[in-house]
Amino acid sequence: MAEKKRPSFMMNVLTIIFSQIVVKLFGFVYRVVLYRVPGWTDETNGYYNFGFQIYALLLAISSVGIPNAISKLISEKCAMGNYRGAVRIFKISLALFASIGGALSLLLYFGAGFFSTYILSAPGAVYSMRVLSPAIFFVSVSSVIRGFFMGQHNAKATSTSQILEQLLKTTTSIAFVMLVVGSSAEYMAAAATLATTVSTVLSFMYLLAFTARNKKELYEKAAATPEARETQSALSVAKSVLWVSIPISLGSIVTSLNRVLDIITVNRGLITAFASRIPDPTALEKNAATLSGILSKTDVLINLPLAINIAFATVLVPTVAGAYAVKDYSTAAKRVSFSLLTSIIIALPCAAGYAVLADGILRMIYPSAASGAVLFMMLTPTVFFSAMSQTIYGGLQGMGKIFVPAISVLCGGVAKLIINLTLIPMEGVNIYGAPIGSIACQGIAFFVSFYVLRKNLPFKIDYNRYYLRPIISTGLMAAVVWALHHFGERMIGNTIATVLSIAIGAVVYFVMIFALRVFTPEEMRMLPFGDKIAKALGK
Repeated sequence: MAEKKRPSFMMNVLTIIFSQIVVKLFGFVYRVVLYRVPGWTDETNGYYNFGFQIYALLLAISSVGIPNAISKLISEKCAMGNYRGAVRIFKISLALFASIGGALSLLLYFGAGFFSTYILSAPGAVYSMRVLSPAIFFVSVSSVIRGFFMGQHNAKATSTSQILEQLLKTTTSIAFVMLVVGSSAEYMAAAATLATTVSTVLSFMYLLAFTARNKKELYEKAAATPEARETQSALSVAKSVLWVSIPISLGSIVTSLNRVLDIITVNRGLITAFASRIPDPTALEKNAATLSGILSKTDVLINLPLAINIAFATVLVPTVAGAYAVKDYSTAAKRVSFSLLTSIIIALPCAAGYAVLADGILRMIYPSAASGAVLFMMLTPTVFFSAMSQTIYGGLQGMGKIFVPAISVLCGGVAKLIINLTLIPMEGVNIYGAPIGSIACQGIAFFVSFYVLRKNLPFKIDYNRYYLRPIISTGLMAAVVWALHHFGERMIGNTIATVLSIAIGAVVYFVMIFALRVFTPEEMRMLPFGDKIAKALGK
């Protein structure tokens, strides 16, 4: 049987980028549409976010780090020709994480009352948690399948299933919420989260069908691998999987724990800050939920650029792991340095654009609930730090430095916890202490992980190309965007002025990036249509 040609590094990156853009756009659209459903307010969004963050924490324990861990192990086995070992890792991982996911689904369902009342101080979030609980099992098993194919440098399983899942989530969220219009904020939030469970079940069914169609080639290679090549017992394989997946998941667990602690400290801090002004406990809870909902609304926008950047982190893990397995450190260094440069190119203009258009974007997207511009503006530096950290974590995990991301996030989380506990309970600061803590958290995590990366993988950074030229391009773009929106809004209205300034700003930015030759000829060829761009620049 002829071996299929393996997709290139950039082809897998582009596949993940495409899927993440589609996923985030669908997710963004349904959140925007929900704000146009009668009865969906910042308070409803607050309850939705409360339930989702506890779910996300348990999901991180059961599945978030699994795709990278499984893809790393399978990529290493395939690089050394041990296909039988790759298949055994897949089968044992399925059984292992199905058990873990099932147990945590039960924990969320039966522990929802405790989490909502005693942990979050938001009893109304109990319904959202209970309808979300089955999704943990299905996401856990789906994550193993995605990692299995990513380890073979096949990003299609991940990209297509994620697009399908988000499309279903978007449509069913809107449909379910429309069915309960007129209900309380708590029930409307639960209806929206029910859509997550439904979409994960259907996405899992697609992955089962995809596996049945695409596992044949690797299974045939495994059958041809001598028995002696794979002597590990099932228990030993399970320990190996856990040894890699736990540290990788630990980073996601700490990240999710930071978010839960953020919600707890924000919600309790807001109750303390406004206790003297709002004596009624029910009104005080609703006020805290409303402000938390505004913060969550801006977080959705902050996370949009990270959807593009996450592709490099996802593909770096098996790429660097495979290169390290055969001691090809030059390829690993090139992939990491190129990915870091691209992350800078993506993150800087997004952060600057959000900063100068914060109010205009919120008024365009949430015309009936446009509050939060100052919070949005304050959060923009986290776009840069988060994007850079994403890429660095992918490189570190591929190199085997699997504990470093968790340690980096933990250091940042401690700083954030201290800042939240100090600033948010102050009546004069309240919710505005949250973005200060977020900047400190992401900034510290970035610097710790970047230090370890440079120490363990020597690669050249031309500060002129990596920082100075992108900053000049970003500064010019930001000035153009601000001027176009500031003067255009008076003549053509906020919505058209915002869209037009973003479009023209993007053109200005990329013209400057290529005019200042931020990418070398070799890096240019790695870009989509890079050869054509290089020829055009030559002319």
